[in-house]
Amino acid sequence: MKKNLIILCITALMLLSCSDWLDVNHDPNALEEIPSASSLLPASEVGIGNNLMGWDMGFGGAFWVEYWTQSNSASQFKSICGYMPEDFNTAYRSLYSQPLTDLKRIKDMTVEDENRGYYFIAEALSIYAWQIVTDVWGDMPYFEALKGNEGILHPKQDKQQDIYADLKTRIDELLKIDIRNSSIIGSSDYIFGGDLNQWYAFANSLKLKLMIRLSETENYNNADVLNFIESGGFLTGSASISGDIWNDNMEGKRHPMREFETGGANYFTSNVFACKTFIDYLSVNADPRLSTLFSGVVKGAFFGDFGSTEDSDNNGTTDDKETYAKAILLPNMDIPLISAWELNFWISEVYARAGNDAKAKEYYENGVKASLAQHGISDESIIGTGGYAEWKSGDIEVAIKQIAMQKWVANCNYQHIEAFLERNRTKYPSVNEIDIARDRQSAWINFPVGELTISVAGRGTLGGNLPASPTYPEWYVSRNNNAPAQKANIGQKVWWNQKAGK
Repeated sequence: MKKNLIILCITALMLLSCSDWLDVNHDPNALEEIPSASSLLPASEVGIGNNLMGWDMGFGGAFWVEYWTQSNSASQFKSICGYMPEDFNTAYRSLYSQPLTDLKRIKDMTVEDENRGYYFIAEALSIYAWQIVTDVWGDMPYFEALKGNEGILHPKQDKQQDIYADLKTRIDELLKIDIRNSSIIGSSDYIFGGDLNQWYAFANSLKLKLMIRLSETENYNNADVLNFIESGGFLTGSASISGDIWNDNMEGKRHPMREFETGGANYFTSNVFACKTFIDYLSVNADPRLSTLFSGVVKGAFFGDFGSTEDSDNNGTTDDKETYAKAILLPNMDIPLISAWELNFWISEVYARAGNDAKAKEYYENGVKASLAQHGISDESIIGTGGYAEWKSGDIEVAIKQIAMQKWVANCNYQHIEAFLERNRTKYPSVNEIDIARDRQSAWINFPVGELTISVAGRGTLGGNLPASPTYPEWYVSRNNNAPAQKANIGQKVWWNQKAGK
């Protein structure tokens, strides 16, 4: 019942729904009437955004980086918090059937146009969406996908490194297109309002994202990335689905996270607690974002400890009756595709790897400032002298850790799947081996602030490791004759996840 509800919610969220096309390889030319590029684009943008912060990636990402944890009184998220197999099938179906399909249609109908506006945007968003698909699941159908009109009904699976190589080729070809004399209808673009200069900067920033994601592979060359950075042309702000488009009073038109709270759903009122891992890090360090991210008491629950009836904090109330902080999800929140903070953090990391401490510090501080501004906070003392987020000069690993830790904080409520992917790339926050269930009161007092813990319920599920990727979507493995054997669990790493650590 719950799964059906979620699929209905995702379908309803498509403001200009194109959700009849549920087959990855459905032939759009078979439709009696082909919508225009200007009507397909906003639905595609919102479709991507709804998945980034929807049921699978919004909740899944938040749990797997320990922003939140399942409450004691509900059961919806016990499986994902206990590291049981999760396939993110809803996100897969939604991405393939709507934005990826519609973006391909926009490209097909505009490829010969002298006005390159819609083609440029559709290709940029297509590359972005494919990057999300392969970053989340790893090896997936790519080269033969979406080719039902060519008779390819069972596309073969491709290796992630080959997908990445092609995405980098596509972004390079896209950046060669001259769009100075092109234009689109501003109202059809929920991200930049038709500003193609911003879309060019988005594509340039997306190329940097593709490059930095490979930092732990043999394909990465920091000198090349540094040269690219110093050529400039990046976003100066965030590329976001504006919070202005949501209508909190209308079902199906709310911010996707709000859909799971309003209308009687009450997921954040009754199903989700603040996780001790994250809230302690903010509280101990007096981070001002704490008050904009959580309401109520400044207390979080152990991750995946929803079965506890002990009194972990020794305050006279057992854990199953305890009151914990609740997440704040405002009705007008943006959904960034690429945020100003992560862009600055990427650049900072490249400079740190190049040994340029001054530039690394500059962009790191810009990233923290961008995050604080997103929360409406003008006090930047946390990066000042003596502040907990003050830049600390040191070796490359010291730099990468402090950048990653601030990225972890900044992504909460805005980029949950990115938080998960970047933690897997950098391995920060690191993992502490503490066995919480062995002595909860001792664990409460001696909690490893600034480190992730293994789920209490899922401690033995992945051999003491954290989740690395969801299993292959059921909709893929059950419908495609070329699908591989299912992954054994959610501990299987994608190709670029090569850094040592859990």
